[in-house]
Amino acid sequence: MEGRIEKAKLAYEHAVFVGDAGELAAAERELDKAEADLALARGRILHARFLNDRQEDPRELALFERATHLYRTLGDVVGEADAVFWEGCFHQVVRSNPDRAVPLLEQAYSLATAVGDGYTRSEALRHLGIADHAAGRLDAARKHLEASVRLRREIGLPAGAAADQVGLIYIAAAQGRQDDAVALAAEAYATAEACGAHRIMRQVAEARTQITAPGTDHGETHKQSAP
Repeated sequence: MEGRIEKAKLAYEHAVFVGDAGELAAAERELDKAEADLALARGRILHARFLNDRQEDPRELALFERATHLYRTLGDVVGEADAVFWEGCFHQVVRSNPDRAVPLLEQAYSLATAVGDGYTRSEALRHLGIADHAAGRLDAARKHLEASVRLRREIGLPAGAAADQVGLIYIAAAQGRQDDAVALAAEAYATAEACGAHRIMRQVAEARTQITAPGTDHGETHKQSAP
């Protein structure tokens, strides 16, 4: 960030004192990239706060949309995929609006696949799985979440894989695969514990309690919110 600002300063001085404005366009693009990165980072912080206090901040969506616009203008497909994913995540998690969320998540998945971005692909797969689960499409939800687990393991994100398995525990129970649900709970808890993911450990413990409680309706959708 500091390097980009310094380059912009030097481009300004070169244009003003030397009379050569040839570096201005490149400097402006660097600043657009910095602004996009900053908007996305700020939006993520606001989303994390929402997960803790469940209070929507009106700046969150605007930050993600600004990042998307800038990355798209710059032709930065990796950045665009990430920003579009977060737009979809906002509509799904904060606004509970799958009609707005799912097309954005699908778009993010396509963009990330085109540029080989495994991280954003895994995020999109997870949240498409959550959307399927909420709609009662258990087979599709399982497919998406299992694909996300595999990808997150490949890219070295074990806590994310364990988070995906929370949904898979409920899906297995809803499909009558009780042994699978119990095994998934044990595996997810061990994974989360090994990497210090205490929030995921609590989610797994809650899932284990719910799937083993007498008279539990395993067809009831479990609402996941952590990305």
